Amino acid sequence: MRPVRDRTGKPWQNLATLPGQVCDRPARRSSLLPHGHSDRIHGGTVPGLVRRPLVIWLLAALAVPVLLTAVLIPARAGTTEDDLRERTTAALKARGIETGSVDFDGRNARVSVPSGVDPAVVRDIVSGVDGVRSVELVNGQAAGATPTPAPTSSSTPAQSDVPAFEVGRTDRSIRVQAPVRSQAVKDAIAAEVEQVLGEGREYDDRTTIDAANGLAEASTVSALLRALAIGGGDASVRYDGETVTLSGQVPDQATKATIGRAAATAVPGAVIADELTLPAPPKSAVSEPCRTFPSRLAQFSRQYPINFLSGTSIVNDASKPAVLKAAAVLKSCTTVRVEVAGHTDDLGSPATSLPLSERRAAALKAELVRLGVGADRILAHGYGEAFPIASNATGAGRVANRRAEIRVVQGN
Repeated sequence: MRPVRDRTGKPWQNLATLPGQVCDRPARRSSLLPHGHSDRIHGGTVPGLVRRPLVIWLLAALAVPVLLTAVLIPARAGTTEDDLRERTTAALKARGIETGSVDFDGRNARVSVPSGVDPAVVRDIVSGVDGVRSVELVNGQAAGATPTPAPTSSSTPAQSDVPAFEVGRTDRSIRVQAPVRSQAVKDAIAAEVEQVLGEGREYDDRTTIDAANGLAEASTVSALLRALAIGGGDASVRYDGETVTLSGQVPDQATKATIGRAAATAVPGAVIADELTLPAPPKSAVSEPCRTFPSRLAQFSRQYPINFLSGTSIVNDASKPAVLKAAAVLKSCTTVRVEVAGHTDDLGSPATSLPLSERRAAALKAELVRLGVGADRILAHGYGEAFPIASNATGAGRVANRRAEIRVVQGN
């Protein structure tokens, strides 16, 4: 091994000590070497000097795609708008429509509608161009300043999109009064009406063409037409711009519900005022037992009195068969309500007679219910000694006054 020499040619005794300097730590000779040069001392290599070029290349590799993206994206956006504009213009010309302006903001189209051209047709053509997200029409249809967003499953059309209309029926006609956007929509509504007219009805056509604000599709009223065609009499569905009013008569609850659903579908979000009525249910025929019930009950009461033991609510032995007969009469007509009225003689005071009469009425009601008469058909009231039917001066008269009477309640 050759000795290391300084610039004077003299050998150094210690690598860590320069001439004229005393140092206890090793000299950092790596800092004196050129960048990328290996400082091989005792067979070693300083790692930092080899890895720095690798880091620089990695940073460069990451930066290049970012720069390319920043340059290419604006160019591509411009290319997309130009392509959509050319294809949209070509699609309109293919249908014989020359428009003065077709502009794009990204994939949102803004199209000027020429005079005399149906805006709905222009919208359909432009919407059908591949890549178009939304369509805004100007000069032919009121449009907002911002593009119409692409429809989603949760979006709800605005109420103002549907003009005021009325659909009605009578026994002799079906009426449609509404503005429509084109003759095609007018004809489609007429075809729908023809399908539901039936025998003896004619179409009262009050539709008018309004290309800017009319109904865009016949389907808006088709479900209403089918629902209203059921049944007879007058009925209508009228929309005034805010409220859908259902009026007239329908044959049943199912038809009423169908018309309500059709109205809500025709004008989403509108207030539904349901004034439809149903026919009054026919009165059931009165059976013979019920028809004769009042007279039979009155005759029973005259023939079979129901009397009580003195001072009690217990029916005397002579009247027990009458209670059984009373139950049979009441069960012969189960729809008529009756009153059981309790009475007393005048041996007690009014303060005690009234409660006693009420107990007698309640006791007879309980027995009739036990024998099978519906409890909801029987009212029980006590009248004390107020309504005697015989003189209380005799024992027989007092027995007659200790009674309960059964009579038909008025208003059955």
